[in-house]
This record gives sequence, structure tokens and C-alpha cells, in this order.
Amino acid sequence: MPCLLHIETSTKVCSVALSEDGALLFHKEDMEGPSHAVSCGVFVEEALSFAESHAIPLDGVAVSQGPGSYTGLRIGVSMAKGVCYGRDVPLIAIPTLKVLCVPILLYHEDIPDDALLVPMIDARRMEVYAAVYDRALKEKRAVQPDVVNAETYLPWLEQGPVCFFGNGAPKCKDVITHPNALFIDGINPLAKYMLPLAEQAMARQEFQDVAYFEPFYLKEFIATKAKNLI
Repeated sequence: MPCLLHIETSTKVCSVALSEDGALLFHKEDMEGPSHAVSCGVFVEEALSFAESHAIPLDGVAVSQGPGSYTGLRIGVSMAKGVCYGRDVPLIAIPTLKVLCVPILLYHEDIPDDALLVPMIDARRMEVYAAVYDRALKEKRAVQPDVVNAETYLPWLEQGPVCFFGNGAPKCKDVITHPNALFIDGINPLAKYMLPLAEQAMARQEFQDVAYFEPFYLKEFIATKAKNLI
């Protein structure tokens, strides 16, 4: 199994992790942000120093690809590219909304087996960026910007339980009142949750072009939404 560096900077939380053989070796998190410009570089240096001190060669870098903050993603992706260039290792991009689902699948065993997962990234007003997944992380609906009201997720809520989580979910509690709606608080996209997704991508050799890769900034989704309304 590979040794991978994981970088997650899509929200105000900055986190970096190091894994090998499916085990978490190192992780640091800054929940007080946004302070990515300072924290990300320090955490990456500490993770790489840990690997070097234990004579562990780095095999790849995984970075959270968004949707998320323009500034945060730019810092995280720039750092990831720099390490890839410097170490001559591949770049792996992990969808941020899938990263949010990992702690739900790992630590919330009380969720019904047929529940759908709706991770949400906060935007302005009642807007969020969300996708709909089943428990196998198969996409039921692609990532898109949603203006949340009582009808937004009704087709899925009428089918069964739907779990809402992420930093966009709290503001939706008073609007989504369907009895099948379940809200889970305190879920952040963290680098340590990227581990299983990144190892799958590494095994499949799903690598990005380091020179041309760009993350999914929120502004791109805003522009897409505006275009569709014209």
C-alpha cells in the first residue's frame, strides 16, 4: 500500500494527514481559521519530515478538489502541486463532498441502511453546494448549487431517510422539515477522512495532470447557475 500525503483546505478548516498501508500516521488540524496560508505549509512540512524521519518514501499527494472556498482551495492545490513537482509523485483529486461522507459512513452506525447522504458546502443566503449519494457513495445526483426551500430535496425525502450534513446544513434545519430529514452536526471535511478515497484512486491510477489541474471553486458553480437562469 502507498504512502500518501492528504491536504484539505476547502472550508475554513485546514488539515493535513499522512497515511501508509491504510493506516493514519500523522494528522494536524486547524479549526480556528481561515489561516490556510500559514497552517497548510507548516502542516505539510511536518508531515513530510515525519515520513523522512521514518524512512518512508512518498508515493502520491491527494488534495480535496472542491467545491469550496476559492482562497482555501487555491492554497491547498498550490501546495499539493509543489510537492508533486518536487517529489515527482502523482496528484490525486478527491471530491470534497465525498470527503464529508466518510465520517458519516465510519462513525454513524445508527443511520438507516437505505438512507441517502446529502453533504452540503455553505454559500451565501440560503444557497448550498450539494450532491446526493447512496451509502456506497454512488452518485444519485451530481454536485450543483441549490437554493434551499422545502421542495428542494423532496423527491428523495419521499423515498426514505435523507441525511444532511456539512457546514451548509445548519441553516437548512428550519426549512427542511420533512419527517425523513436527518441532520448531523459537526461534520467537517478533514484530511484524515480522505484516506480511503485516495487509496482507491491510487490503486486505479486515477491521477491528475499536475500542470493543468484546477479545483472546483464555488465561483464556477455560481457562474454556472447564473448562466442556466438566463
